[in-house]
Amino acid sequence: MQHRLFSSRCCNLISALIFGHLSRSACFSSSRLLLRSAGSPRSVLDLKCSAKSFTTLPGMESLAKLGNSASPSWLEQLEADPETEQHAPNRRSREVKSGHYVKVRPTPLPDPKLIIHSENMSKRLGLSSEDVQSEQFVKFFSGEQSLVPELESWCTPYSLSIMGNRYTHNCPFGTGNGYGDGRAISIGEVVVNGERWEMQMKGAGATPFCRGGDGRAVLRSSIREFLASEAMYHLRVPTTRALCLIKSETEKARRPWYSGENRMPSEDHPRLASLPAHERKMYMREIAIKLGEPDIMIREACAITTRVSPSFLRVGHLDLFARRAEVAPSPDGMRQLEQLVAHALFREYPDVAPDAALPIRAKEMLRAAADRFGRLVADWLRVGFCQGNFNADNCLVGGRTMDYGPFGFIDCYDPLFAKWVGSGEHYAFMNQPN
Repeated sequence: MQHRLFSSRCCNLISALIFGHLSRSACFSSSRLLLRSAGSPRSVLDLKCSAKSFTTLPGMESLAKLGNSASPSWLEQLEADPETEQHAPNRRSREVKSGHYVKVRPTPLPDPKLIIHSENMSKRLGLSSEDVQSEQFVKFFSGEQSLVPELESWCTPYSLSIMGNRYTHNCPFGTGNGYGDGRAISIGEVVVNGERWEMQMKGAGATPFCRGGDGRAVLRSSIREFLASEAMYHLRVPTTRALCLIKSETEKARRPWYSGENRMPSEDHPRLASLPAHERKMYMREIAIKLGEPDIMIREACAITTRVSPSFLRVGHLDLFARRAEVAPSPDGMRQLEQLVAHALFREYPDVAPDAALPIRAKEMLRAAADRFGRLVADWLRVGFCQGNFNADNCLVGGRTMDYGPFGFIDCYDPLFAKWVGSGEHYAFMNQPN
């Protein structure tokens, strides 16, 4: 019953935010209700909605302090794509054959407006509510990176593996060298009060890994990700955090959506009635999958969510460099794989066999990561969460939930509950431990 209340109230809150039916106070009250109905053991979710245009409150001093806290270990410990300068500004799809990152700047949103922020997360970064409401904050976190030059930005390549099977066919080059942060750009890595945080914008514009996409996210999906990640944190589920959500008042993008006009035929339809029962069921399943897909295009407001995590190092990162070391063995390939493994230990598992050689530490890290993944999935089951797309590219080495795309909270118990159209049973709720 708790999960049903959580799911329905979450949907209501999201809808109200999208269509502008909530006032600032109503939004905050709904956020409290949302987490109380879910039985949150943490304090109430600290969300603040902005129902007014951004002000000119002081904010540059705190942003400068954030810049002075910069500690870009990804850039310092790993190697850049050697063709970065050749392809500047790196906003078109291309093969990235070497290196752990490509330096790229966000594409700023025109006419940005702050929609919502997490007061809890902003405080952990040393930012006050006044800072977050400032014009400088809104500009920086909508893509104006030049405001804090100490914070460099980059995107990364990684691979796609599904249930241990390596894929390259979805790569436009057929090699796997075009897959990575297609619309996510890391905008800085900082150490604040002894905590290391990486900030990453989702919807910040095209990168070499955009695979022909526009690099943007829209308000609807951005609100879902913001609310879900903060709710999961307060439900004590390991997760990336959300700092803020900013939308453009003028830029829109076309996205698939549902007309609501498609209807499931009856099994008694003349074309189906003559078929054997098992064939009718097969066709009905196929029709349901087809009708569950978007059938129209609509224009939606563009938005950027800034998510925060100790790292965004994915299993897909390690898998990509393992592939490169295996398929075309070379000193460069093995060196870059070893660098990435050492970096994963530094960022996520510094206490794992610190005095041992790298191969031994790597094996111990694998065991520690397996423990974290096990606890993570157990927490998903505890709160009725179905990730929907838990592949290597959406799986953090640190064992946190990330990338709230096709996800959902189960309403009524169904072991085969899944949130991705055509996902099959392997993404089902009770198959997540597998």
